[in-house]
Amino acid sequence: MSGPKSDENAVGSFKSTTSQNIRQPRQRLAPNYLLVWIDASIDETNKDCQETFAQLKNVISHITLCTEPDRCIQVLNKVDKERAFVITSCSLGQHLVPEIHDMPQLEAIYIFCGDKSEHQKWTQNWAKIKGIHTNMKDICQALQADVKQHNQDSIAMSFVTVNELASTYDLNQLEPTFMYTQIFKEIFLDMEHGKQAITDFTTYCRQNECGSTVTINRFEKEYHAQSAIWWYTFTPFIYYMLNDGLRSMEGNTIINMGFFIHDLHQQIQQLYQQQVNHYHGKPFLVYRGQGLKKSNFEKLQKTKGGLMSFNNFLSTSKDKEVSLKFAEFASMIPDMVAILFVMSIDPCIKSTPFASIKEMSAIKGEEEILFSMHTVFRVNAIKQMDNNDQLYQVELQLTSD
Repeated sequence: MSGPKSDENAVGSFKSTTSQNIRQPRQRLAPNYLLVWIDASIDETNKDCQETFAQLKNVISHITLCTEPDRCIQVLNKVDKERAFVITSCSLGQHLVPEIHDMPQLEAIYIFCGDKSEHQKWTQNWAKIKGIHTNMKDICQALQADVKQHNQDSIAMSFVTVNELASTYDLNQLEPTFMYTQIFKEIFLDMEHGKQAITDFTTYCRQNECGSTVTINRFEKEYHAQSAIWWYTFTPFIYYMLNDGLRSMEGNTIINMGFFIHDLHQQIQQLYQQQVNHYHGKPFLVYRGQGLKKSNFEKLQKTKGGLMSFNNFLSTSKDKEVSLKFAEFASMIPDMVAILFVMSIDPCIKSTPFASIKEMSAIKGEEEILFSMHTVFRVNAIKQMDNNDQLYQVELQLTSD
């Protein structure tokens, strides 16, 4: 491209050239997740309750408080496309769990009580109970891990078969998202963003109830371009919005997050340039464990020898065992096939930058390698693991194609 466009001109161009290809902006973002917190002693005027509510809202923005089991059941019965999580006290949970456990929209249940030992026995009978917790901090961490797993499983992907590669003159045969995400990336990387972009984004978040007010205010006050990785790993709502926007081709979300896409890519690019010599030109492996819907797994099988792209920023790990745990967890989810991606990375391929972010991440101790948006891989071997038809190892190779 000839040079940076102004923010206004680029956004205008973006809207006009893609309006027919992406979903039109919705009046209100539908949350992907619903958290129902049920406890007979909930008092919304109590300061401790308000602080707990704020902690939970940092993980899931859409929260419903209930004091009676019947109300909780009513709320869950109305859930359509959301994935629901429930926090319940032990006293109510013993009677509530049998009523709600098999609801397909229910993802997980967390028991909140003062005495773990008293309730260990009955809770072991229910697979969706993810633990008994004596403090809300532990519940928030468990909830965040489970929501992250669900996000891992729903990251946007595109597939290009060998036959489609052989006939690339007919671009209409390719999955639209394979092309559009690359176009979005090029547009946003060519744009200049000022403070107004941050203000517009936080206004958009408030209007659509994304994230807690405290976190949004802090983002508006403290965010700068060199903090993009920290914010990406610190607050779930940023990650969720970006993932959902790119998966659903939600134009308004993508446009409002354009500055963040730009900054996150640039920070990864800077780290890549600092780190690339450490690899001495030698390929290395990273891993990613997740679930795939059976329909996507069938597409993946047909793509052997072809290409697949991850259309979001891609989180991977150097730790195979950590990634395998994500995959094994996904293997227990109905209608999902668990995948352990084994990715061979040639550091000399510069088509998509990647970097170790352990020094920049808000989460310390993780060996995470983060790839920029729209990373393309060649699909090599697909192997069943441990004679389990719900668990597969898929070998990928980073490519510049």
